[in-house]
Amino acid sequence: MKVLVIDDHALIREALRGVLKELKGDALVIEASDCRQAMRLVDEHSDIGLILLDLNLPDRNGFDVLAELRERYPAISTVVLSAFNDRDNVARALGLGALGFIPKSSTRELMLSALHLIFSGGIYIPPDILARRETAPSQPPSGTSGTEPRPSSPRELGLTDRQVDVLVLMMQGKSNKAICRTLELAEPTVKNHVTAILKALKVTNRTEAVIAVGALGWDLKPAADS
Repeated sequence: MKVLVIDDHALIREALRGVLKELKGDALVIEASDCRQAMRLVDEHSDIGLILLDLNLPDRNGFDVLAELRERYPAISTVVLSAFNDRDNVARALGLGALGFIPKSSTRELMLSALHLIFSGGIYIPPDILARRETAPSQPPSGTSGTEPRPSSPRELGLTDRQVDVLVLMMQGKSNKAICRTLELAEPTVKNHVTAILKALKVTNRTEAVIAVGALGWDLKPAADS
């Protein structure tokens, strides 16, 4: 495992190096303090498996860097670290393909937990973002009390086994084309499944779906593994 840490603060890079070494003792950690150095290192090290990216870089906007990384190096997993962990920034980062958003204010234990989840194939979303969504007031449909129980599983929400398989891959940040290849499905079929998933979760896009599933606390597994 080779990890690139992109942050202009030496103390943050040192702290992340310690966390990564604790979690993955064999990890080779390389560091960059700005975007220019980071892109050079990515070009030089084709075997980088994970990038930890600070959004506040001295020479370029972190979101632009994230978008370029996802476009040029789609096989590399990228996780965002930032002191600005409001809902809009989290949603934007996930929408650009980040596999997680870790606030810089997180404790060491929380960072370890977040990275462990990401290494296991999950997407990390700050718990307070999930809590804000869960407790946010919503307008109940006409004629209802707005006290519907939360579904305990995707199947209770009405999703089919194949839609659960698609949702699992969505939670891993897979694109529709990648889902097609993994499940050996036609792209229109995957698009129909994604549309059904969004409708069932009452969200409008994939990023909101990831946040919604995180708030529901489902332990998602492919249908074949259930």
